[in-house]
Formats: sequence, structure tokens, C-alpha cells
Amino acid sequence: MVNLTVCGAAGRMGSRIIALSKDYEDLKIVGAIESKNHSKLGVDAGIIAGIGQIGVEIIDDIEKVITSTDVVIHFTSPEATLSHLEIVKKYKKSIVIGTTGFNNEQLALIGNVAKEIPIVLSPNMSIGVNLLFKILKDVAKVLGDEYDVEIVEAHHRMKKDAPSGTAIKMGKVIAEALGRNFDEVVVYERKGIIGERSKKEIGIQTVRAGDIVGEHTVLFGGLGERIEITHKASSRDTFARGALKAAMWLHGKKAGLYDMGDVLGIK
Repeated sequence: MVNLTVCGAAGRMGSRIIALSKDYEDLKIVGAIESKNHSKLGVDAGIIAGIGQIGVEIIDDIEKVITSTDVVIHFTSPEATLSHLEIVKKYKKSIVIGTTGFNNEQLALIGNVAKEIPIVLSPNMSIGVNLLFKILKDVAKVLGDEYDVEIVEAHHRMKKDAPSGTAIKMGKVIAEALGRNFDEVVVYERKGIIGERSKKEIGIQTVRAGDIVGEHTVLFGGLGERIEITHKASSRDTFARGALKAAMWLHGKKAGLYDMGDVLGIK
């Protein structure tokens, strides 16, 4: 049995993780965490998730449940994630991080903590998207520098970070395959008289509208043809199931920084 604590338990992702955990016999929710002064503190996490009472109240102090926890799942903000990461490290537990919006310094900090505890860090827990990362690498290597690369991502109006962590990951995968430094070639927006497109730039464009769960299209544009590869998520359940799969896989692993490619065995 893997005991889970979910941070962001009353949020869109956290509540789905809790709801779907009931489908896994080897998983048990033992902790549900939210921010201080959150309106759902004290409420049973199962009620918020729509599955009835599970005997786990939403609280704001992870240290109250960390000793009985095997794996923490985190879908919140970068600041909250890093704060809880220190506690997870202190108690030598494992953590699955689906939070996005980290800067390079914060990512480096997570990498350092991973020398002491097992961490799965992925901007997207979908099996389909992580398979797409592998496909994009192969496609980019074949097409090379003769095809322009553009990435368009779309999400719901409430998403706080832009561009999405998934779009950035796609760009980094492609840049690495093409032997480019992502930070040097990425272009996040275009406006005005910008001149001709440089050969090696990778464009990332953002759409925020309505209740779009998550859509990503990578366009490889050549002379006389273009290739478009698209992933569309119709439900957050695909991300929640991926996070639960990652938690089961991570339990008992040695310290290290892993991603969904490791979880799925496709690296």
C-alpha cells in the first residue's frame, strides 16, 4: 500500500487525483493539504472530490501527516511546492511534482534536493504527451534545420503561468535534438516590424480562453509542406491518472530526479 498526501487538494487537479485514487487498490489518501485560510480547510477531502467522506480532512500543515505519508503529490504554485519540498526532504519521503512555472533557479534547487530524495518532476503527467516528447525528438532529428519550428498552446482562462510548462518542455526537447540552446533561440511573442524569421528560432505562442483543458500543436514548416503534431486533452483525469501512476512507480525508488519518461519506460 502506498500512502499519499495531496497538496492542492481542493484545486482542479488535486480533487481529481483524490477522486480517482479510489480506483487503485494499492493507493490510500492519508493527507490533503491546502493553503492557510483556504475556505475548504476542515472539510473532508472526499466531499470536495465528489466521492463522499474518506476520513481525511483538508488541513494547512503537511507536517501533521508527513510521517504517515509515502509519497506527496503536488499541483500548486512554485513557491508552495518549494516550501513543502523542504519538509519532504527533512522526512526523507518521495514527491511527484506536477506544478509548472518554475524558473531556472528553482529547477536547480529541485535538482539538488533530488540528490537526497526521489522526485518525479513533469510539466505534464499525460501518457500521450510524454509519448509525444519522444516522437518530437525523433522528428526534429530527421527534419533538421530546414524546417521552422512553432509551438502553439491553449489552456483555460484561469491558468496562471504562460506559456505552459508542457510547451516549454516540447521546445527544450526539440532544441536539444537540433543541437540548439533553448534559452537562446526561443521566441515567446511577435509584434510589429520584426524582420525575417531566423532559421534556428523556436516560437511558442499562447492562447487562454474558456475552459480549454490543454491543447498543444507543434508545427514543423518546410518549403512546400508542413507537419503538425497535436495533442488535445479533453479531461484533467488523464493528468490525474498519470500522477497516480507516477506515485506508485516512485515509491521505494532511490534518490534521483525522474520524469514521466522514466515512469513509462520510454526514455
